[in-house]
Amino acid sequence: MNRFTVWDTAVIVAMVAVYIVVTTWISLRLRSKTNEQFMVAGRSMPTIVVAILLMSEFIGAKSTVGTSQAAFSVGLAASWSVIAASIGFLLFGLFMAKRLYRSGEFTISGFIAQKYGNAAKLVVSAIMIYALFIVNVGNYVSGAAAIATVMRVNLPTAALITAVVSTLYYAYGGLKSVAYVTILHSAVKLLGIAVLVWVAWSMTGGISAMSHSMPAHYFSWNGTLSGSKIGAWVIGTAGAIFSTQFIIQAISGARSADEARNSTLIAAALCVPIALALGFIGVSAKFLFPNMKSLYALPIFLQHMHPLLAGLVTISLVASIFVSVSTVALAIASLIVKDFYVPRYRPTPERELQMTRNISFVVGFVPLIFVLFVPQILALSFFTRALRLSVTVVALIGIYLPFFSSSRGAIVGMVLATLATTVWYLLGNPFGLDNMYIALVVPALVMVAERLIPSSSQRQTALR
Repeated sequence: MNRFTVWDTAVIVAMVAVYIVVTTWISLRLRSKTNEQFMVAGRSMPTIVVAILLMSEFIGAKSTVGTSQAAFSVGLAASWSVIAASIGFLLFGLFMAKRLYRSGEFTISGFIAQKYGNAAKLVVSAIMIYALFIVNVGNYVSGAAAIATVMRVNLPTAALITAVVSTLYYAYGGLKSVAYVTILHSAVKLLGIAVLVWVAWSMTGGISAMSHSMPAHYFSWNGTLSGSKIGAWVIGTAGAIFSTQFIIQAISGARSADEARNSTLIAAALCVPIALALGFIGVSAKFLFPNMKSLYALPIFLQHMHPLLAGLVTISLVASIFVSVSTVALAIASLIVKDFYVPRYRPTPERELQMTRNISFVVGFVPLIFVLFVPQILALSFFTRALRLSVTVVALIGIYLPFFSSSRGAIVGMVLATLATTVWYLLGNPFGLDNMYIALVVPALVMVAERLIPSSSQRQTALR
């Protein structure tokens, strides 16, 4: 194991610093000058740019570190956590992308409002802000774990570095800037994952060598996971993709409805090899370092490579962190501005852009308060997807089962689903039932019941 010297650490920090300076300069050069550019990039982004944005949203710092962390314990089957995104993007492209693009809305709450009215819109916005805020807490922790490993700083300091740089990216750049800088970030991230796989393969001798001395479940399709858990991952991720604010925002930046759909199909294809690579890294860490904390299953390999390679991989992790934090924070800021600030204050375009940036700074730093209280990253990730799944259920009912789509049923269903899912998660998923299924079933049951059970006014009318 390499113990980096002060000089080695200085080289790695210098590489990261140069990368941050360069990408920050690019971000400022491409910064949005109008609120339309900030929110939807002027609807001018090429298909491949949108596809990479979509892929990066679901394979960011949280999934990169979290999937390897899970694979450390459950085996290669942890790759299902990212393969689920591939399935979700495929379904989203086939059934929803063009419809959402043609709606003209760039927030999921705005789309819901077309089906259920303004009150439902505000409920959806509040649920999404809650879910995405928790997403970013997880992003900060996973990113800080990687930075802290190499830079030899504590977790809160590493999280602060993450907050400062990420906020500068998106608070000034908006979607227009984030989109193009993400191309660079994603290329570096994929290169870093490739280096990690190569180092892990070299150290372990590959899957064949590991399989002789590790339990068989580490290399099975389901590992120690139950079928219901994998099903929950697939359902939850697909549902989250259908309703995640940044996904809607990203496809709204495409040039046409057809390009919006095609971008989701490309994103689906990109997810599969990355999923398998992250699972392999986690299993390799278990084989080599069985007694370490699972959180460091991916970052541990940084200490077993040349400092220049470690610097490259650190940059790739930093890139992944910045993409994740920036896109999620941008989505939160967009919801706050579009659904709460603008309707109340009706600002001028210039004032709206300035307030959007001010709100963005607050959104970027608030998650730091909760960094030390985060449990397993992947479990937290899927809990936030469960929250978003409940919104998807309501949206799909509004589109495909309009007979059951009353505003009251939608609002009550989403509120009860959010509360029930949160309680179920905090209780540790009683009876082995994943909170994902609570989020899936509760809103549908409420909406069906609301439609089938007459209200008091309807009963009085019937009696007359």
